[in-house]
Amino acid sequence: MMKILSKSSSAALITILAFTFACKQNDEKNVAPNNKVSEKVLHQINALGFTNTGVIKTDGGYIVEGDIFLSEADLNSTPKQHNLVVGKSEQFRTSNVVSTNGNRNITIYAPTGYRGYSAAMLAGLDEAISRYNALGLDLTFSRTTSSWYADIKMTRLSTTDEQRGVLGSAGFPTNGNPYNEIKMSGVLESSYGLSTDGIATIIGHEMGHCIGFRHTDYFDRSISCGGSTANEGASDVGAINIPGTSKDADLADNGSWMLACTDGSDRPFTSGDRSALNWMYKDNF
Repeated sequence: MMKILSKSSSAALITILAFTFACKQNDEKNVAPNNKVSEKVLHQINALGFTNTGVIKTDGGYIVEGDIFLSEADLNSTPKQHNLVVGKSEQFRTSNVVSTNGNRNITIYAPTGYRGYSAAMLAGLDEAISRYNALGLDLTFSRTTSSWYADIKMTRLSTTDEQRGVLGSAGFPTNGNPYNEIKMSGVLESSYGLSTDGIATIIGHEMGHCIGFRHTDYFDRSISCGGSTANEGASDVGAINIPGTSKDADLADNGSWMLACTDGSDRPFTSGDRSALNWMYKDNF
């Protein structure tokens, strides 16, 4: 996820924040030569259906569209075609979802103590978990103290990615299982002054990707990120409209937890978000 930075505070998170801040601090002149993304890779990303602007080279792969991680293996995969229903304020999912069999708990591990996450970050994770669990879905979350058996491990973003404004990143489900890693910035409170609720929104957003949600404004990231119109593309995982979600709401005021960019404020689930989550993990799958 990116955050949008205000002109008055380049160290603050939003006015143009995204789950990688919309106005991320990644001017070409500030990017080291070894972080330059090759034309071949940009072509591969585009071939998969993702936008190839603002790509960030990171450990093991690349971050695209603000917070979606693509590994080298992903780049060499064969794109699949999906029929889409494209609107202006619907929620969207991937073709990859988590199998629940009516009741499934997903465990999340976050390191504590020395080199671990702060109390505020852990409180944010607990709040994000609580928000999902309060919905009564067939899918629940819990925090575990063991990294060995965790379904999702929360790890620290690299310093380089943090300096570029990345707040968090995650991928999409495979083989009926959630994506197994959420990379989170460790400076959300110290550098950006985010509250527990603001941190919970960002972690909850990445959890949303892990269980198969695309950005609510995937068709036009300028809605939450500012700048020019940019369709993220369907990609090989699809961008499928979730039936029953609003087609009339103004996304700029909608406040969905899955908007591509954030200003660091609290974004609890909207009525549209709850409808989307219920459809995905209560009524159909």
